[in-house]
Parts: sequence; structure tokens; C-alpha cells
Amino acid sequence: MYYLKNAKLHLAVQFLILLIACHHNPLPKEKEIVTNPASMDTYVQDNIKQLVAVAENNNGIIDDSLRMQFLPVVKYYYEQKEYTPVWSSTEKWNSAADSLLQYLDNAAYDGLFKADYNYAKLISIKNTINIDSVKRMDAVVWAKAELMFTDAFMHLIQDLKQGRLQADSFSLKHNEKNYKKYFADNLDKLKSGQSLKNITDSLQPTIKGYSLLKQGIKNFVDSMDTKTYTYLYYPYKDSIAFVKKLQKRLSETGINITAAPDSTQLQAAIKKYQSNKKIKADGKISATLVRILNNTDREKFNRIAITLDRYKQLPAKMPEKYIWVNLPAYYLKVWDADTLVMESKIICGKPATPTPLITSAITNMITYPTWTIPNSIIKKDILPGLQRSSNYLARKGYSLLNNKGEEIDPSTVNWSKYTKGIPYKVQQGSGDDNALGVIKFNFSNPYSVYLHDTNQRYLFKNSVRSLSHGCVRVQEWQKLAFYLARNDSINSPQPDALHYNTDSISNWIAMKQWHRIDVKNKFPLFIRYFGCELVNGAIKFYDDIYGEDKAMREKYFAGK
Repeated sequence: MYYLKNAKLHLAVQFLILLIACHHNPLPKEKEIVTNPASMDTYVQDNIKQLVAVAENNNGIIDDSLRMQFLPVVKYYYEQKEYTPVWSSTEKWNSAADSLLQYLDNAAYDGLFKADYNYAKLISIKNTINIDSVKRMDAVVWAKAELMFTDAFMHLIQDLKQGRLQADSFSLKHNEKNYKKYFADNLDKLKSGQSLKNITDSLQPTIKGYSLLKQGIKNFVDSMDTKTYTYLYYPYKDSIAFVKKLQKRLSETGINITAAPDSTQLQAAIKKYQSNKKIKADGKISATLVRILNNTDREKFNRIAITLDRYKQLPAKMPEKYIWVNLPAYYLKVWDADTLVMESKIICGKPATPTPLITSAITNMITYPTWTIPNSIIKKDILPGLQRSSNYLARKGYSLLNNKGEEIDPSTVNWSKYTKGIPYKVQQGSGDDNALGVIKFNFSNPYSVYLHDTNQRYLFKNSVRSLSHGCVRVQEWQKLAFYLARNDSINSPQPDALHYNTDSISNWIAMKQWHRIDVKNKFPLFIRYFGCELVNGAIKFYDDIYGEDKAMREKYFAGK
């Protein structure tokens, strides 16, 4: 009896809590039929307000088919507009709705995925309202459509402006200053009749490489194979699961393994695939094999999308003149506005010692430089060499210096006691055999890397040139040095006061003299990783030498 009384009391309390909750957070209407179209907007306003309140108390979820991804932004916008509908009026769609759907249908031309903006649901709700007269009179349906369209628009303009290659916490939507200045203002432009194309174009980078890449997307997208193939993750942890996926992926190319594959069957299938692709048929599972299997049109499109988003991480306004180093393409370019003034092959870091991404500026040049070997190389190569033989440095042509710059005899040091580094500098003297060649271009960075010539110029003939310890070797170093000299001369108020020019650089190099040349007009430098670009009217894809595109694809574009 006592238990029953307490159970009844518990139920009563629960019911009271539910009543209070419903009073403060009223559930949305399931439907609200409005027979007079002229009155519809008033009812839609009321339902938008209720649905926003529901979403706010339910992590953005309104119902099974609607979750707001940009709720704070959407809420702000409708509050400022007193919940007035944007996409419809008096049971009729506005032209903005058609414009948005048409844009999303072709969103791939801007490197976007229409599914990210709930395109199918937007089409469905619009078509439902168009063909179902009862739904067309339902203010709740119109209110849900409003929120879906607005949420999609806000998501779209963020991706066009900022891209998707950053943690969500850094998204524009999390900065309240952007609510009006960016999101609301752009929706107001669309609502006032501005072309959606003009709006979307105005949000994207203006740098020439971005514009050129977009020119090539349409032809690529219109002809691409849109079939979804099995994506292979490599290296793998579960070998049995990997082999099953590999078997499935091979079957998608027409190579079927009917029985459970043993090593012989699998090797034969791999060899057949490799022969079809005209690559070395060794039958082995490798990173190269997986890369080729994954290199479908859909994956290429992912790389295009990633590259476009990398452009969005550049400064909104690029310098008028700058040096552009694209690591996977193995080139350096100097741009003056939209004019390419010089180009050079480069050698960049090996995958084990990748060249870092850097935004900096050339501050000085050194002719016939010495090379102070970075600690990373000392730990990996120099110290083990010294522990084997104190003559290691002499054979390499290196000197050992203390913190006063005094040369030390390596045989006087007990190298066995060092494991993580040494309290000395290791330096290679200037000369034709110096690893930096005859000139070095310095710029501020925390990685101890720089642009420079090389004493291994024959390596520029290689097609794969990720060979260095991290610095960037420049084939056309003389052209770059002369360009910087001329730029200083042109921009100096007193050219005669400069302590150098192209002739003096040539003379110092001819005489093999060390000189530090301060670049008066610090020259902007961007070292970047862009996996594709437009070349001769078609998109050219570069080898993903550091796996950066693969990492971005797996982190931000999984399942695309």
C-alpha cells in the first residue's frame, strides 16, 4: 500500500514537471491549416518562432527530418525580421527559392557537395507543397520549409567564404559579429533581388589560380564517372577486413575472385589489375597500389574541393607581388598582380622531412653562404656518424664549432654520452661544394628552412623532386636574385643609395665572396600545398607527396 501511494505521488510529480515544461517550451503544432492565402504569412511567422524555440531546446532538432546546423545564425536573422518569411509569401514561392535550388543542383561547379545543404529534402518539401493542396495550406509545412532553406543558405555562404578545412569551432557561424555583417547581410541581398550568382561569386577568392581551377571544373564534372567505388584505407590495422575490401574494390574493376581469396589468388588478381593499368605487375599490396585504386573521378573531385578550400585559407587580399611555391607541383612562381614574371623548378622536402607550409617574406640574400646544419639533421645523421667515427665531419667537409664560434676537434669529444643532440654547431663552409650552392634566400620562419641554390643541380631533371631535408632548392636562383634586386631598385626612392644591383651580385658570385644583401622591399612568400590546378585548359593532378590531400579527405570528406 505504501509503495502504491509513493508510485502515484511520483507519477503526479512527473506529470506536473511535464506540464510546466510544456508551458515554458510549448510543443510545435503538427499542422495548422490556413484557408485564406492572404493570411498565411502571419501564421507562418508564428510557427517559425515556435519551431526555432523547439530547435533551441533540442540541440537544433525540430523533427526526424529537420535538424538546424546554423541555428544561432538562423535564429538571429528571424528575430531581427520579426520572423517574416524569406522564401515564400501568401502560399507562393519567391524567386530566391528557385535560385537557391538551381545553384545547389550545380554546386559541384564550385567544388561543393549539394547533399551537405540538404538538397534532396529542399526539393522534396518544395515539390510536396506544389502538388499537395492540403500541404500548401499548412502554415507548419511552410515554416519548416523556411527554416530548411535559410539554414541551407547560411551553410552555403560559410563554405563559399571560409571553406571546410578547419575545426567547426573556428567556423564563421560561431562568431556573433558575423551574424549581421556576413550572414544576415547576404541573405538580405538575395531577398532584395540581387542575383544569387553575384552573391556567391563575391564571396569566393579572386586569386587567379582559384579562378582558373574553377574554369576547368565544369568539363571535369560533366564528364566524370559518378559511380561510388570502395575506398581503401592504408595502412590498415585489420588485415582480414582490408583484404575483403580490396577484393570488393578489384571486383568493381571487373576482376572477380569467386572463392575466399588465398594469397595466390589475391596476388594473381592484383597482377591482372596492375597489368591493365600498365604498371609493374608484382602482385603486392602497397601504398602505390592503394593510391591508384582510390584514384577515381570522385576522389579527384575531392582533391579539387580540397584545393579550392585551401585557396580560401589565403589572405582575403593577396600582395600585389609575391613568390608562390607549390610543393606537389615542384615549382616556384613570381607573380606581379595577375602576371607571371618568372618560374622555376624546385626540389622540396622528402616525405620523411617535408617542407612546412609558410607565409613569410624574403628579407635578405647571402652569396656563397655557409650552411649551419639544423638540429633535426644533426640528431638523425651527424651524431650517429660521429659516434661511429670522429673523422665523419672531415670526410663530409663540415666543421664543429662551440658557442663562441671557435672550431673544435671532434676527436676530443666523447660522442657516446649524447643521444638527443649536441652542444655544438656543425657548419659547412662556403664554396662550390656547399649544399646551399652559391646563394641563399632568407625569410623569417620557425623551421630553419630557406630557399637556396644547390650543389646537386642534376636532380632538377627528376620528375619526382621531393628530395631535400626540408629547404626549397631553386633551379632559377639567378633569375630570382636579379628580380629581387630590380624590384628594390624600382621601388627605392634613391636607387643609387642601394648597396647592390644585379651586376654586384654577379661579381660577388664570380669572385666567390660571402655577402649579405638586405632586401629593402621585403618580398612576400607563400609556400603551399595545392594538389591540382588548371594547365592548358584541363585540370592537372599532382602526386600527393606528403599525403596531405588524403588526410584532409579522410578527416573532412569521409563518405563523399
